[in-house]
Parts: sequence; structure tokens; C-alpha cells
Amino acid sequence: MPDEPVSEEPRERSERNPTQRSEAANSAISMAREALAQAKADARKRGSVPGSQRRKAPRPVREPGRGGDPRAFGAAIRDLLAERGWEQRAAVGGVFGNWRGIVGPELAEHTRPERFEDGELVVAADSTAWATQLRLLAATLVRRLNEELGDGTVRRVKVTGPASAPRRRGAWRVR
Repeated sequence: MPDEPVSEEPRERSERNPTQRSEAANSAISMAREALAQAKADARKRGSVPGSQRRKAPRPVREPGRGGDPRAFGAAIRDLLAERGWEQRAAVGGVFGNWRGIVGPELAEHTRPERFEDGELVVAADSTAWATQLRLLAATLVRRLNEELGDGTVRRVKVTGPASAPRRRGAWRVR
């Protein structure tokens, strides 16, 4: 279909009859003028003339008893967290969300934080080898987490390895 000639009918019509195009434009302009005159007449009937009145001052966004001027969103959230005592919880949640950025991509691929209670962060590892590696890095990890969360927030990192199946007792078992 790209080889088919494009129809030039609209251009030929406007070139053939330029008075018809100008008559249409003139009628549109005259219709707009009539509508404007009608709107001005309606405004005079109501007792107001467009453009003569000053605009009213914008109303305040907040009600008077609600604390004054609007604040930045970040500041409002920080204040809310402080009022409710959620600062530490929110910071720990940020650590869980940014685990890869804190420990690095390789370690984050094989470990994940599970819970935080009373200054103790419990981290699960995929294998015993990664659990051992994380135990060796525990002091560094505590220091790094306290830099993120505030001094003294994390006191200990407890590392758990993969869960093994329960051991069965049997003839080959040494007692």
C-alpha cells in the first residue's frame, strides 16, 4: 500500500475556492464575538462586569484549628514517627528493604534478615558456609547497621543456618 498515490483532494478544494475558506473562518470569528457579547450581557444582568472585580484572596488550605500552615511531606512523616515511637521500627524496616545495599550483592544473595527484637538482628543463611562467613563478619555488620540506624540500636547479630531434617534414631546412631 505504500506505493499507492496519496489523495490531494483537500488541498485542491482549498486552492480552488479560497473565498469559501475565508467565509468559514469569518463565520467562526463572528460566532465567537457573538458568544462573548452574550456572556458580557449576562454578567451585566447579574451586576458584575468581567474584568472589573478583583479576585478574592485564596482560602487557607487548612482549617484554623488544625495546626497552621501545610508542611513538607517528609517532615510530617518524621514527626508522626516520632510522636508514635515508630522511628526505630521504620529504620529497621529500611534495613530489611536495603539489605543488598548494606551487606553487598554477593552476601545478600545468600542471606536475608528475618527479624529484629531487643537489639538482636536474626539473619538466615542459605548454607552453613555462608552462615560461618556471616558470623565472621558479625562485628563489622553490627557497626555498619548502627551507622545506618543510630548508635546502640543493634547489639548483636544472630546467624542461623539452613534448617536440617530431624535426626532419626537407629542402629547406626551413636548414643
